[in-house]
Amino acid sequence: MPDVIQIKAFGMIAEAIGSDSLEIENPGTSLALKKQLEAQFPGLKSMKFSLAVDKKMIQEDTDISQGKEIALLPPFSGG
Repeated sequence: MPDVIQIKAFGMIAEAIGSDSLEIENPGTSLALKKQLEAQFPGLKSMKFSLAVDKKMIQEDTDISQGKEIALLPPFSGG
């Protein structure tokens, strides 16, 4: 059975991919995932978005192991 990951998308990112959730084969790292998503959904190339792995925002390339929860988050401002 392939290593499949669940992805949740929010806001304009969900609109760009046409769904609030995806199930794809795990590319292994967050950078590879971002590139794969941009290839599959070209509209994402022009958008800024962040990745969270298990509810933790990531800033650098991170390994994605099986069973991790991935979220695609649009830019947001706090207040």
